[in-house]
Amino acid sequence: MRAATGFQYELRVATPSGPALAIVTEVAAGLRLYSVDGIDLVEPFAPEATPPWGAGIVLMPWPNRIRDGRWRHQGVVQRLPLTEPEQQNAIHGLLRYSSYRMLDRSPSSVTLAATVFPQAGYPFLLDTTVRYALTDNGLAVTHTVRNVGRDAAPVALGAHPYPKIGGVPTEDLVLTIAARTHIDVDDRQNPVGESSVVGTRFDLRTGCRVGDVDLDDGFGGVGPEAPEVRSDVTGEESGTASVASLTAPDGRSVTIWGDRNIRNVQVFTPRNFPFPGPGGPFLGLAVAIEPMTAPANAFNSGAGLRWVEPGESWSVRWGIRHQGFRL
Repeated sequence: MRAATGFQYELRVATPSGPALAIVTEVAAGLRLYSVDGIDLVEPFAPEATPPWGAGIVLMPWPNRIRDGRWRHQGVVQRLPLTEPEQQNAIHGLLRYSSYRMLDRSPSSVTLAATVFPQAGYPFLLDTTVRYALTDNGLAVTHTVRNVGRDAAPVALGAHPYPKIGGVPTEDLVLTIAARTHIDVDDRQNPVGESSVVGTRFDLRTGCRVGDVDLDDGFGGVGPEAPEVRSDVTGEESGTASVASLTAPDGRSVTIWGDRNIRNVQVFTPRNFPFPGPGGPFLGLAVAIEPMTAPANAFNSGAGLRWVEPGESWSVRWGIRHQGFRL
Protein backbone atom coordinates (compact mmCIF):
# COMPACT_ATOMS: atom_id res chain seq x y z
CA MET A 1 0.00 0.00 0.00
CA ARG A 2 1.30 3.43 -0.94
CA ALA A 3 1.80 5.81 1.99
CA ALA A 4 -0.77 8.60 2.29
CA THR A 5 2.09 11.08 2.70
CA GLY A 6 4.02 9.89 -0.35
CA PHE A 7 7.62 8.68 -0.36
CA GLN A 8 9.13 8.08 3.07
CA TYR A 9 12.74 9.24 3.54
CA GLU A 10 14.45 7.24 6.30
CA LEU A 11 17.40 8.88 8.04
CA ARG A 12 19.69 6.95 10.37
CA VAL A 13 22.80 7.69 12.41
CA ALA A 14 24.62 6.18 15.38
CA THR A 15 24.64 8.52 18.39
CA PRO A 16 26.05 8.31 21.95
CA SER A 17 22.46 7.65 23.06
CA GLY A 18 21.90 4.83 20.59
CA PRO A 19 20.74 4.59 16.98
CA ALA A 20 18.62 7.52 15.80
CA LEU A 21 15.89 7.15 13.18
CA ALA A 22 13.81 9.82 11.47
CA ILE A 23 11.22 9.44 8.74
CA VAL A 24 10.45 12.51 6.62
CA THR A 25 7.52 12.49 4.22
CA GLU A 26 7.22 13.65 0.63
CA VAL A 27 3.92 15.42 1.40
CA ALA A 28 4.39 18.61 3.45
CA ALA A 29 8.04 17.62 4.11
CA GLY A 30 6.67 16.34 7.41
CA LEU A 31 8.38 14.58 10.29
CA ARG A 32 6.43 11.33 10.65
CA LEU A 33 8.74 9.61 13.12
CA TYR A 34 11.81 10.43 15.19
CA SER A 35 13.30 8.03 17.72
CA VAL A 36 16.55 7.44 19.57
CA ASP A 37 17.45 3.91 20.74
CA GLY A 38 13.87 2.89 19.95
CA ILE A 39 12.37 5.64 22.14
CA ASP A 40 9.93 7.86 20.26
CA LEU A 41 10.72 11.57 20.63
CA VAL A 42 7.79 12.77 18.51
CA GLU A 43 4.30 11.31 18.17
CA PRO A 44 4.53 8.86 15.24
CA PHE A 45 1.67 8.04 12.91
CA ALA A 46 1.08 5.20 10.51
CA PRO A 47 2.20 5.37 6.85
CA GLU A 48 -1.40 4.94 5.68
CA ALA A 49 -2.58 7.89 7.80
CA THR A 50 -2.59 11.59 7.06
CA PRO A 51 -0.83 13.75 9.69
CA PRO A 52 -3.22 13.90 12.67
CA TRP A 53 -3.79 17.47 13.85
CA GLY A 54 -1.07 18.60 11.41
CA ALA A 55 1.60 16.47 13.09
CA GLY A 56 5.08 17.21 11.77
CA ILE A 57 4.15 19.38 8.79
CA VAL A 58 5.90 22.51 7.48
CA LEU A 59 3.89 25.75 7.85
CA MET A 60 4.72 28.00 4.89
CA PRO A 61 4.37 30.89 3.88
CA TRP A 62 2.54 31.55 7.15
CA PRO A 63 2.05 29.55 10.34
CA ASN A 64 -1.13 29.55 12.40
CA ARG A 65 -4.07 31.64 11.17
CA ILE A 66 -5.00 34.55 8.91
CA ARG A 67 -8.25 36.11 10.10
CA ASP A 68 -11.06 35.63 7.53
CA GLY A 69 -8.37 34.57 5.05
CA ARG A 70 -8.10 38.25 4.12
CA TRP A 71 -5.25 40.73 4.08
CA ARG A 72 -4.39 43.82 2.06
CA HIS A 73 -1.44 44.25 -0.32
CA GLN A 74 -0.78 47.51 -2.14
CA GLY A 75 -4.36 48.56 -1.54
CA VAL A 76 -5.85 45.33 -2.90
CA VAL A 77 -7.72 42.90 -0.62
CA GLN A 78 -6.23 39.40 -0.93
CA ARG A 79 -8.54 36.46 -0.20
CA LEU A 80 -7.03 33.13 0.84
CA PRO A 81 -9.03 29.88 0.90
CA LEU A 82 -10.68 29.35 4.30
CA THR A 83 -8.92 26.13 5.29
CA GLU A 84 -10.24 26.35 8.85
CA PRO A 85 -13.92 26.74 7.89
CA GLU A 86 -15.35 26.33 11.38
CA GLN A 87 -13.39 29.41 12.47
CA GLN A 88 -13.47 31.16 9.08
CA ASN A 89 -9.69 31.42 8.95
CA ALA A 90 -6.89 30.44 6.59
CA ILE A 91 -4.57 28.14 8.52
CA HIS A 92 -1.04 26.69 8.24
CA GLY A 93 0.05 28.06 4.88
CA LEU A 94 -0.06 26.72 1.33
CA LEU A 95 2.17 23.61 1.32
CA ARG A 96 0.30 21.38 3.77
CA TYR A 97 -0.75 18.97 1.03
CA SER A 98 2.04 19.67 -1.47
CA SER A 99 4.53 17.14 -2.77
CA TYR A 100 8.17 17.99 -2.15
CA ARG A 101 10.97 16.82 -4.45
CA MET A 102 14.33 15.59 -3.21
CA LEU A 103 17.39 17.74 -3.85
CA ASP A 104 20.01 15.96 -1.75
CA ARG A 105 20.22 12.92 0.49
CA SER A 106 22.73 11.17 2.72
CA PRO A 107 22.21 8.36 5.27
CA SER A 108 21.56 10.95 7.99
CA SER A 109 20.06 13.91 6.12
CA VAL A 110 17.67 14.89 3.36
CA THR A 111 16.89 18.18 1.61
CA LEU A 112 13.45 18.58 0.04
CA ALA A 113 12.08 21.39 -2.11
CA ALA A 114 8.68 22.78 -3.07
CA THR A 115 7.52 25.88 -4.93
CA VAL A 116 4.83 28.27 -3.79
CA PHE A 117 3.21 29.46 -7.02
CA PRO A 118 1.12 32.63 -7.35
CA GLN A 119 -2.47 31.82 -6.40
CA ALA A 120 -5.64 33.19 -4.86
CA GLY A 121 -4.69 35.38 -1.91
CA TYR A 122 -0.93 35.02 -2.39
CA PRO A 123 0.35 36.41 -5.73
CA PHE A 124 4.03 35.58 -5.17
CA LEU A 125 6.54 33.03 -6.47
CA LEU A 126 8.83 31.34 -3.94
CA ASP A 127 11.24 28.40 -4.05
CA THR A 128 11.49 26.73 -0.66
CA THR A 129 13.69 24.01 0.78
CA VAL A 130 13.83 22.18 4.09
CA ARG A 131 16.79 20.13 5.29
CA TYR A 132 16.53 17.55 8.09
CA ALA A 133 19.79 16.31 9.58
CA LEU A 134 20.31 13.88 12.46
CA THR A 135 23.05 14.87 14.92
CA ASP A 136 24.60 13.29 18.01
CA ASN A 137 22.08 14.97 20.30
CA GLY A 138 19.06 15.64 18.13
CA LEU A 139 17.56 16.67 14.84
CA ALA A 140 18.45 19.96 13.10
CA VAL A 141 16.06 21.52 10.57
CA THR A 142 16.91 24.34 8.15
CA HIS A 143 14.30 26.13 6.03
CA THR A 144 15.33 28.36 3.13
CA VAL A 145 13.01 30.60 1.12
CA ARG A 146 14.10 32.25 -2.12
CA ASN A 147 11.95 34.84 -3.84
CA VAL A 148 12.06 34.05 -7.57
CA GLY A 149 9.28 36.47 -8.46
CA ARG A 150 9.26 40.15 -9.34
CA ASP A 151 7.74 41.60 -6.14
CA ALA A 152 8.74 41.52 -2.48
CA ALA A 153 6.84 38.71 -0.77
CA PRO A 154 5.58 38.51 2.85
CA VAL A 155 6.80 35.33 4.51
CA ALA A 156 6.49 33.71 7.91
CA LEU A 157 7.06 30.05 8.63
CA GLY A 158 6.85 27.41 11.27
CA ALA A 159 6.68 23.70 12.00
CA HIS A 160 4.24 21.44 13.84
CA PRO A 161 6.05 18.72 15.84
CA TYR A 162 4.44 16.82 18.70
CA PRO A 163 7.38 15.99 20.99
CA LYS A 164 7.17 13.21 23.54
CA ILE A 165 9.33 10.83 25.56
CA GLY A 166 8.31 7.32 24.64
CA GLY A 167 7.28 5.16 27.59
CA VAL A 168 6.37 8.16 29.77
CA PRO A 169 2.72 9.25 29.87
CA THR A 170 2.52 12.68 28.29
CA GLU A 171 0.40 13.98 31.17
CA ASP A 172 3.34 13.29 33.53
CA LEU A 173 5.86 15.33 31.53
CA VAL A 174 6.78 18.83 32.72
CA LEU A 175 6.27 21.49 30.05
CA THR A 176 8.52 24.54 30.14
CA ILE A 177 7.91 27.45 27.75
CA ALA A 178 10.69 30.04 27.45
CA ALA A 179 8.38 32.94 26.56
CA ARG A 180 7.79 36.34 28.11
CA THR A 181 4.43 37.18 26.55
CA HIS A 182 1.10 35.55 25.76
CA ILE A 183 -0.80 36.24 22.52
CA ASP A 184 -4.33 37.19 23.60
CA VAL A 185 -7.01 36.02 21.15
CA ASP A 186 -10.71 36.26 20.38
CA ASP A 187 -13.17 33.37 20.19
CA ARG A 188 -11.82 32.48 16.72
CA GLN A 189 -8.23 32.30 18.01
CA ASN A 190 -7.11 35.44 16.24
CA PRO A 191 -4.85 37.89 18.12
CA VAL A 192 -6.33 40.91 19.83
CA GLY A 193 -3.27 41.85 21.89
CA GLU A 194 -0.14 40.65 23.66
CA SER A 195 0.43 40.65 27.41
CA SER A 196 3.13 39.71 29.89
CA VAL A 197 2.94 36.19 31.27
CA VAL A 198 4.11 37.38 34.70
CA GLY A 199 1.58 36.50 37.37
CA THR A 200 -0.67 34.55 34.98
CA ARG A 201 -1.36 30.88 34.31
CA PHE A 202 0.60 31.29 31.09
CA ASP A 203 3.91 31.84 32.88
CA LEU A 204 5.40 28.41 32.27
CA ARG A 205 9.07 29.43 32.38
CA THR A 206 9.56 27.28 35.48
CA GLY A 207 7.45 24.40 34.20
CA CYS A 208 4.09 22.75 34.75
CA ARG A 209 2.80 19.21 34.42
CA VAL A 210 1.24 18.72 30.97
CA GLY A 211 -1.81 16.99 32.44
CA ASP A 212 -2.56 20.14 34.45
CA VAL A 213 -2.82 22.55 31.51
CA ASP A 214 -5.23 22.96 28.61
CA LEU A 215 -3.59 25.03 25.90
CA ASP A 216 -4.06 26.13 22.34
CA ASP A 217 -2.12 29.33 22.86
CA GLY A 218 0.51 31.45 21.21
CA PHE A 219 3.47 32.93 23.03
CA GLY A 220 6.00 35.62 22.14
CA GLY A 221 9.30 36.91 23.43
CA VAL A 222 11.27 33.74 22.77
CA GLY A 223 14.68 33.52 21.15
CA PRO A 224 18.37 34.08 21.93
CA GLU A 225 17.80 37.75 22.79
CA ALA A 226 15.26 36.97 25.53
CA PRO A 227 17.08 37.48 28.88
CA GLU A 228 15.35 34.51 30.54
CA VAL A 229 16.40 32.11 27.78
CA ARG A 230 19.68 30.21 27.82
CA SER A 231 21.49 30.30 24.49
CA ASP A 232 23.59 27.46 23.13
CA VAL A 233 26.84 28.51 21.53
CA THR A 234 28.42 25.38 20.16
CA GLY A 235 27.97 22.90 17.35
CA GLU A 236 24.88 22.52 15.18
CA GLU A 237 22.87 24.86 17.40
CA SER A 238 25.22 27.86 17.51
CA GLY A 239 23.26 31.08 17.96
CA THR A 240 20.08 29.32 19.05
CA ALA A 241 18.03 29.10 22.22
CA SER A 242 15.47 26.89 23.88
CA VAL A 243 11.87 27.57 22.86
CA ALA A 244 10.10 24.96 25.00
CA SER A 245 10.86 21.57 26.53
CA LEU A 246 9.34 18.45 28.02
CA THR A 247 11.02 16.78 31.01
CA ALA A 248 10.30 13.31 32.39
CA PRO A 249 10.29 12.48 36.13
CA ASP A 250 13.65 10.72 35.66
CA GLY A 251 15.27 13.90 34.29
CA ARG A 252 15.34 13.05 30.59
CA SER A 253 14.22 15.93 28.41
CA VAL A 254 13.31 16.86 24.84
CA THR A 255 13.73 20.49 23.81
CA ILE A 256 12.52 22.44 20.80
CA TRP A 257 15.13 25.08 19.95
CA GLY A 258 15.20 27.87 17.40
CA ASP A 259 17.47 30.52 15.93
CA ARG A 260 16.93 34.27 16.34
CA ASN A 261 14.15 34.20 13.72
CA ILE A 262 12.01 31.99 15.98
CA ARG A 263 10.34 34.56 18.22
CA ASN A 264 6.99 32.83 18.74
CA VAL A 265 5.66 29.43 19.69
CA GLN A 266 2.19 27.89 19.67
CA VAL A 267 1.52 25.20 22.27
CA PHE A 268 -1.45 22.88 21.77
CA THR A 269 -2.53 20.09 24.14
CA PRO A 270 -5.34 18.14 22.43
CA ARG A 271 -6.90 15.37 24.46
CA ASN A 272 -8.31 13.67 21.37
CA PHE A 273 -5.07 13.02 19.49
CA PRO A 274 -5.44 9.73 17.57
CA PHE A 275 -2.72 7.27 18.59
CA PRO A 276 -2.11 4.13 16.49
CA GLY A 277 -3.08 0.92 18.26
CA PRO A 278 -3.45 -2.79 17.42
CA GLY A 279 -7.24 -2.48 17.32
CA GLY A 280 -7.22 0.86 15.54
CA PRO A 281 -6.63 4.44 16.69
CA PHE A 282 -7.41 5.46 20.26
CA LEU A 283 -7.64 9.00 21.60
CA GLY A 284 -5.41 10.59 24.23
CA LEU A 285 -3.36 13.59 25.30
CA ALA A 286 -0.53 14.94 23.15
CA VAL A 287 1.34 18.23 23.06
CA ALA A 288 2.36 20.22 19.99
CA ILE A 289 5.19 22.72 20.34
CA GLU A 290 5.19 24.80 17.16
CA PRO A 291 8.23 27.06 16.60
CA MET A 292 7.19 30.06 14.48
CA THR A 293 8.79 33.20 13.08
CA ALA A 294 5.57 35.18 13.57
CA PRO A 295 2.32 34.94 15.53
CA ALA A 296 -1.12 34.32 14.06
CA ASN A 297 -2.54 36.88 11.61
CA ALA A 298 0.90 38.29 10.78
CA PHE A 299 -0.17 39.26 7.24
CA ASN A 300 -2.52 41.79 8.82
CA SER A 301 -0.58 42.87 11.90
CA GLY A 302 2.92 42.76 10.38
CA ALA A 303 4.25 41.25 13.62
CA GLY A 304 7.30 39.10 12.86
CA LEU A 305 6.60 39.25 9.12
CA ARG A 306 9.62 39.05 6.80
CA TRP A 307 9.41 40.71 3.39
CA VAL A 308 11.73 38.75 1.10
CA GLU A 309 12.92 40.85 -1.82
CA PRO A 310 13.19 39.51 -5.40
CA GLY A 311 16.33 37.38 -5.67
CA GLU A 312 16.77 37.32 -1.88
CA SER A 313 17.01 34.17 0.24
CA TRP A 314 16.06 33.80 3.90
CA SER A 315 16.97 30.86 6.15
CA VAL A 316 15.51 29.78 9.48
CA ARG A 317 16.73 26.99 11.78
CA TRP A 318 15.08 25.04 14.55
CA GLY A 319 15.42 21.53 15.90
CA ILE A 320 14.85 18.92 18.56
CA ARG A 321 17.47 18.20 21.21
CA HIS A 322 17.39 15.27 23.64
CA GLN A 323 19.25 15.18 26.96
CA GLY A 324 19.75 12.52 29.61
CA PHE A 325 19.43 9.58 27.20
CA ARG A 326 22.41 7.33 27.80
CA LEU A 327 23.20 3.78 26.76
